[in-house]
Amino acid sequence: MASIDLTTEDGRREALRRMLLIREFEERLATLKQDELDFASAHLCIGQEATAVGATAAMASDDALTSTHRGHGHSIGKGLPVDEMMAELFGSTAGSSRGKGGSMHLADVDAEFLGANGVVGAGVPLGAGAALTYQVRGEERAALSFIGDGAVAQGQVHEALNLAATWDLPLVVFIENNQMGEFTRAEDQHNIENLAETAAAYGIPGTTIDGMDVEAAFEATAEARARAVAGEGPSLVEAKTYRYRGHFEGDPMTYRTDEELQAWRDRAPIPRFRDALVERGELTDADYDALAADVEAEVDDAVAFATDAPRATPEDAYEDMYVEPVPEIARFTSGGR
Repeated sequence: MASIDLTTEDGRREALRRMLLIREFEERLATLKQDELDFASAHLCIGQEATAVGATAAMASDDALTSTHRGHGHSIGKGLPVDEMMAELFGSTAGSSRGKGGSMHLADVDAEFLGANGVVGAGVPLGAGAALTYQVRGEERAALSFIGDGAVAQGQVHEALNLAATWDLPLVVFIENNQMGEFTRAEDQHNIENLAETAAAYGIPGTTIDGMDVEAAFEATAEARARAVAGEGPSLVEAKTYRYRGHFEGDPMTYRTDEELQAWRDRAPIPRFRDALVERGELTDADYDALAADVEAEVDDAVAFATDAPRATPEDAYEDMYVEPVPEIARFTSGGR
C-alpha cells in the first residue's frame, strides 16, 4: 500500500503539502546558511520536489529508502519529522542522527530510511542489500534507491544493478536527472540521451518520465514497485528534472544560463500541481494559502526547536559505536579518563 495514495483526493492534497514543506524547509535553510549559522554545507533540491514526493509516495511505509547527498526532499517525502531534521543540520543530539551526520547523512533506521549518502551512487548497493533481505525473508517489501545522473557512471551502481537483476531483487532505482552532475552537464558525461536505456544491459525495464510532474513520478514508481514485490526483479526509472540552486550553497552556477534556468522555472512542479488540483475542483486558493501557512509554521517550529536543542560534544562522537562498552574508547568519553 502506497504511503500516500495519489489516486485519491486526500492523497493528492497531502502530496502537495509535502512538496510545499520541502520547498519551505530548504528555502529557510538557505536563509540560515547565509546567516552563517553553525552547520555544514547543504545541497538543496529546490525544483525537484515532484520526484522526491512522487516516488516516495508510491512506496509502502515499511519499504526501505536510500538517498543521496541531496536528500532533504527524500527525507520529508519519507515522513521524517522536520524538527529532527533541522536539529541534525544544527549539529544537535536531538537530530535524526544525533548531530553526527548533518545534511548528507540524514537517517532514521526505525522508519526504514537507511540514509542519505555523501558517496555518489552508494545508496544503490545499500538498497540492493535491503531488497535481498526482504527476498530471503519472503516479505512483500521493496527498496527505493535515489541516485543522480552523475551516479549512473559509478561502478558500484552497475555492480548492484547487475546483482539485483540476476537475483530478481525487489529494488527500484530512481534517477533524478537534474541535467548536471555537480558542475558537468549530463550530455558531457553520458553517451545516451535517456539514462533509463542503461536498464537494457541488465534485461530489466527502464522508463523515462517528466520529473516536474509528481503524478508521473508516482505512477512510474508504483508500477516498478508492483513488479518488484511480485518477484519480477528491479526497475530503473529516470525523471528529467532540474535544481534551481547550485550544486551546493555558494556555488556561483557559471555553467548554465539564466534563460535555461527560467525555462525550467516555467515548468515548476508546485504551481503546476496546484493548478491541476484547482482545475479538477479539488483545491481553492484559500485551501492553498492554508497549506502554505501550515508548512511555514511547521518550519518555524523546527527552527526554534533546533536553535534551542543541545549541541553534540566531541565526546558524543564515541557514543553508539558498539553495542557493548569498549575500554579502548571509554577513556575518550566524559568521565572516562
